[in-house]
Amino acid sequence: MTVVDSDTGVLAGEPRMLIDGDLVTTAGGATFDVIHPATEQIAGQATDGTVADMERAVGAARRAFDTTDWARDVEFRHHCLTQLHDALDRNKERLRRVLVTEVGCPLTVSGSQIESPIEEVTHWAEHGRKFDYVVDTGVHPTQMGPARRRLHYEPVGVVGAITPWNVPFYLNIAETIPALMAGNTVVLKPAQLTPWSGSEYGRIVAEETDIPAGVFNVVVSNANEVGAALSADPRVDMITFTGSTATGRAILAAGAPTVKKTLLELGGKSAHIVLDDADFNSALPLAAMMACVMSGQSCILPSRILLPRSRYAEGLAILKASMENFPVGDPWTPGIMQGPQISDAQRQKVLGLIKSGIDSGARLITGGGIPENLPVGYYTQPTLLADVDPDSQVAQEEIFGPVLTVTPYDTDDEAIAIANNTIYGLSGEVSSTDVDRALAVASRMRTGNVTINGKSHFGIGSPFGGTKQSGLGYRNGDLGYTEYLAIKTIGLPE
Repeated sequence: MTVVDSDTGVLAGEPRMLIDGDLVTTAGGATFDVIHPATEQIAGQATDGTVADMERAVGAARRAFDTTDWARDVEFRHHCLTQLHDALDRNKERLRRVLVTEVGCPLTVSGSQIESPIEEVTHWAEHGRKFDYVVDTGVHPTQMGPARRRLHYEPVGVVGAITPWNVPFYLNIAETIPALMAGNTVVLKPAQLTPWSGSEYGRIVAEETDIPAGVFNVVVSNANEVGAALSADPRVDMITFTGSTATGRAILAAGAPTVKKTLLELGGKSAHIVLDDADFNSALPLAAMMACVMSGQSCILPSRILLPRSRYAEGLAILKASMENFPVGDPWTPGIMQGPQISDAQRQKVLGLIKSGIDSGARLITGGGIPENLPVGYYTQPTLLADVDPDSQVAQEEIFGPVLTVTPYDTDDEAIAIANNTIYGLSGEVSSTDVDRALAVASRMRTGNVTINGKSHFGIGSPFGGTKQSGLGYRNGDLGYTEYLAIKTIGLPE
């Protein structure tokens, strides 16, 4: 039963999970609490799935891939995903309230996490319908005479999708829809802190689409071993994961015995190089907003600001004013753009990293604690740290909180070296009034994506992936679709 608190708007989401076409609870009826981070109160429960539930879901996905026409019937897949788009659109306000309830994402900025992924369902349905799954490469000379060669793009098989809590509905869609349209069957394991964004998705598939039983499954659990079982199961052909680099390493290790294909979008510690000719009044308020708008809980945000020493004091003043005036508070209130951290544990991690920065010599410019006017809820003040040592913990570890670190530099070469001084390589940014100069700097940054002067690199039509320990493979664009396909080369008579 749906429960909505008329005073707060908090919505209790779907407590069941989808396995083999049925919405079910785990054997024995075990549940776990879902906490609303803006009030610290229990919003409802989710079923606490087990390894046995995961094994049953994988078995259903395996059977559906091996014995049905899902992998071969492009038009039927297009039909089902068109249905799904329409169903998600009908349910979008319910999904939005689930998002705010689970994550604390402000209503004001929820569009990118609700409307955008719903529209991406249509994008992938059309992309997959038009995709050329058979490509004739012509006649090739061989020692046995001329041979014609064709490339057949075929689904990988059973895909296990493990998603994080920071943008749960968006990433549930991003990791599963191209996989489904490519002809794979899917088992989704949503994050423990945000189970309802996954279980609601499963409910909609079960109740409002013709997607066959076993093609799409959702296993909700509060136990780490359930996700680990998905990664290790030999019946699973591919794992797609978004989350921390540490967990990504564990997933790689779990899949190694069966040499699983693995698509990983991992951590980031992105740098924003503000060149000495940049428009500070444009670039820096935007940088402050990016640090706070998702409570800092984003892997791609540029959390390290590199300012030229010649304009350092000017830049700090603009950043300080921007962060002190950023609207923080109840995510249900219109106009609020920063809500709480997802949990008290996450807030304590953020506060601990701020302290470590100060202990290592950083100067606290503003913030650094819990807002006095928000004693309830897992809120953190927008925080600005100056004079940050590039080798310090706060400059090297992903914070996932509304924290900007600022480090001065003297030359472009020094700025690039500082930007590259990390194990991560997911994203980055350059600001300059000279676009050619900005491009020259961007080309030397060891990262998979760079934004110049606020012109975002991120979009459904462009490949997105990290270098170094920020990931393997790509999402979005043509490359993002072919990640879920295997290539078979066939030689045949001329």
